Amino acid sequence: MAATPSTMRALGSPAPDFSLPTPDGDRISRSDYEGQPLLVAFICNHCPYVKHVASVLGKRLADYEKRGVGVVLINANDVESHPEDAPERMPEFLKEYGITVPYLYDASQDVAKAYEAACTPDFFLFDADHTLFYRGQFDDSRPANDEKINGRDLDAAVDALLAGKPAPENQKASVGCNIKWKPGNEPAFFPIG
Repeated sequence: MAATPSTMRALGSPAPDFSLPTPDGDRISRSDYEGQPLLVAFICNHCPYVKHVASVLGKRLADYEKRGVGVVLINANDVESHPEDAPERMPEFLKEYGITVPYLYDASQDVAKAYEAACTPDFFLFDADHTLFYRGQFDDSRPANDEKINGRDLDAAVDALLAGKPAPENQKASVGCNIKWKPGNEPAFFPIG
């Protein structure tokens, strides 16, 4: 299973704008979370790295929301090459893993490019001013290792942010399946080979 690391966008970067649909047609925008911390996570339905953490992730995301963090999940995969990631399959994925936060579809892939998202899962935590505070992994667990799925890295970042502490110094890149870019739409940061 090939693994792609996140790009590790520069801390302090502003959150790019987005206005994306849910599978049922509602639109959710970054401005809907004005004045509150925001976690943007790029995932998809089929990725084994996402599925590996999904049930624990769902519980964590619900907890973050209760604590005042806005949370959105974004699927940017090309559904021509990966029909299992089609928007109509997204509600089924949420139900299977008990995930209750908004799951948006980035058909143009412009939002994924703006965030420099490279893999699934790829996490971006912004403070209340929507300045990047953390980017990186959920935890050290991967489908091919025996590490416990515990969300330790993302939990530590959320805890520090909500407590007014500095961002964690040791931020490790997330690793997962590469975002499935449409042919000819690959961004400059997309790894070749």
